[in-house]
Amino acid sequence: MAKPLTLSAALGLIGYVLLPWFGVEYGIFERDWIDAGGLFSPEGASGLLQTPLAGRFYLLLPGAILMFLLGFARLGKPTAGQQRVALGVTLAGLLVTAAPGFLSRWTGLDLPALGVIREPLGYGAMAALASMFFCATTIWSMLGRGNRDAFVVGAIAFIVALIGIFVFYPLAHVLGSAFSPAGGRSGLESAWHTLTGSDLWSVSCWFGGRACGSAVNSLTLGIMTATSTTFLGLAFALLATRTRFPAKRLLRALAVLPVITPPFVVGLALILLFGRAGSVTQFFADLTGMDAGRWFYGIWGVWLGQTLAFTPIAFLVLVGVVEGVSPSLEEAAQTLRADLGATMRSISLPLFKPGIANAFLLGFIESLADFGNPLVLGGSHGVLSTDIYFAVVGAQADAGRAGVLALILLCMTLGAFLVQRQWLGKANYTTITGKGDSGAHAPLSRAHSFLVHAVTVPWLAFTVIIYVMIFYGSVVKLWGLDHSLTLQHYVSAFGVEWTERGLWWNGRAWDSFWTTISLSAIAAPITAAIGLLTAWLLIRQNFFGKATFEFATMLSFAVPGTVVGVSYILAFNAPPVELTGTGIILVLCFVFRNMPVGVRGGVAAMKQLDPSLDEASLTLGANSFQTLRVVILPLLRPAIVAAIAYSFIRAITSVSAVIFLVTADQNMATAYIIGLVESGEYGVAIAYSSVLILVMLVVVTGVQLLFGKRTLRRENRLGQAQGAIAPTPNQAISEAEHVPAR
Repeated sequence: MAKPLTLSAALGLIGYVLLPWFGVEYGIFERDWIDAGGLFSPEGASGLLQTPLAGRFYLLLPGAILMFLLGFARLGKPTAGQQRVALGVTLAGLLVTAAPGFLSRWTGLDLPALGVIREPLGYGAMAALASMFFCATTIWSMLGRGNRDAFVVGAIAFIVALIGIFVFYPLAHVLGSAFSPAGGRSGLESAWHTLTGSDLWSVSCWFGGRACGSAVNSLTLGIMTATSTTFLGLAFALLATRTRFPAKRLLRALAVLPVITPPFVVGLALILLFGRAGSVTQFFADLTGMDAGRWFYGIWGVWLGQTLAFTPIAFLVLVGVVEGVSPSLEEAAQTLRADLGATMRSISLPLFKPGIANAFLLGFIESLADFGNPLVLGGSHGVLSTDIYFAVVGAQADAGRAGVLALILLCMTLGAFLVQRQWLGKANYTTITGKGDSGAHAPLSRAHSFLVHAVTVPWLAFTVIIYVMIFYGSVVKLWGLDHSLTLQHYVSAFGVEWTERGLWWNGRAWDSFWTTISLSAIAAPITAAIGLLTAWLLIRQNFFGKATFEFATMLSFAVPGTVVGVSYILAFNAPPVELTGTGIILVLCFVFRNMPVGVRGGVAAMKQLDPSLDEASLTLGANSFQTLRVVILPLLRPAIVAAIAYSFIRAITSVSAVIFLVTADQNMATAYIIGLVESGEYGVAIAYSSVLILVMLVVVTGVQLLFGKRTLRRENRLGQAQGAIAPTPNQAISEAEHVPAR
């Protein structure tokens, strides 16, 4: 215990002495910060130098506590009483270091002598807090908690702290902003006025009126999209597993494409077909002599766009469920003289129930959280996600209204989650027992096969047309007016020129492109690391509150991206944790938005590793950290890479959350493309999207080729029964999409 305690205390002291205690306007590696005095300026001074330079004597206390902890770590075998004293001192240090800044924000007080000041915490304060935090968990384990395993105790506390700070703390700000006074009304009156507004709950469109309220539109779209995507996803799953469809490889390729496609690109392709200047619209206008109107924009256009975008995800969820039904059950039904249709209705479909529930819930949540398609195709029919955006960035900048709308959206998603859990109940759907189960799945009856082909083949052709239109729209000069081929849109976005000073990246999109790639590349391994660490704790450790811990780790997946974006703006735009306008807030958003991907992928892979491997390592004297590092992680390499790849893709395609967090210096590709769409530059927008799709396709293909067939065994003589230790990227995507049903 002495080594980790000494290391934590020493690193905290280094930060206390050498890093700025408060946030500085410029980065510590920037010339401007050095010219302003660096550590020897009152604004940029470290914790140690704050007293002589700024007269902040209270900052001597954190340094004294860190020195105390360093001395405590040098004790040979401290008694239980000494350990309790050290723990109390450490917790007091955490409180006096972090609490004043939050007290200033919540109360509006400004008491510099006591540290209650409106200044963001800097690198030095963060290092000191992290040091005291891990010292506290180490001492807690010394007292006999967590089987005296400092690493396990520290890991659990670390994950809980991260979720508390970056999930629950922002959501609490949404709740607080929803009840803030506005327009001369009290907080409750203001929230009630927004909550009961006709602009949210009007159903006039059901009775011939012009438009329904945005909440009604969101709920209607969610149910429509969830129903259509689940139906189509099940049809495609049956097509891929219960028929002899010849193009199954194409089917699975098209299942991956929408996952790596920016959310609103499908909407752009639909505009090229059905918009005012779209091919289909112009064809019928010329044929009938009628004016080409804006008939496509509205609820039906958004529904079609969402169905195209989210059906492949429903397919990825359902195909594993359909394949997982034991063939012996279907064979038993046929032995009892049930025909193929009756077998499907009475045996197979009831066993598909968990997958259908997962797919429906996922489609509902994705529809509510979708921002790109309603913005591009919604026209005058607003939904909650776009209303939240305009409440934040509009002329009035009404944070209270945004908070109320975010709460409504959150209640809808969590309500759907609870309904799904209630519907599934406690029934057992297990059909794979680990015993030998020979046989083949029952094929579809003639009627079912005809229905499945009649539904899926036209939709498959339509999807292919959509992606052809995406590419074609990027290589014509001006859609609807001039269809001559050109690469000008690509040159405009990604032009490169050789000058006397060297290579000049003169394309308009390069800045946002490299920002997106770099921030996504930073976030992806962090996401995978936190997710896999959480999975290891869930599968290999037993501790108090494990079920609550698991629910908390899954919560961020059920929270719509729009709510996440608003909550981060509200929580981190003011001291003591001020991150707005930096790349850090985008990385954190990606990490905790996509963390469940790493968790579920890690859980799936970890369950395939025999616990006896851990037990053997521990028996030979290794501690839990050494066992994780030397035994578990090498065996999980494919899962790690798959989690990194998928997290990287999710970060690049994210739009609903990051649209609130981007700035001119930290602009993401999706936000930049939306700007191009709003300015009518469809060609450049689609060219940019095509490049992003190509980049992500290369990543997925590379991971599939390098790690898709990795196995534990040296031989594979008995077929695929001795399969891979971790899911391939496609399987990881499918496993990740089961998250909301946990």
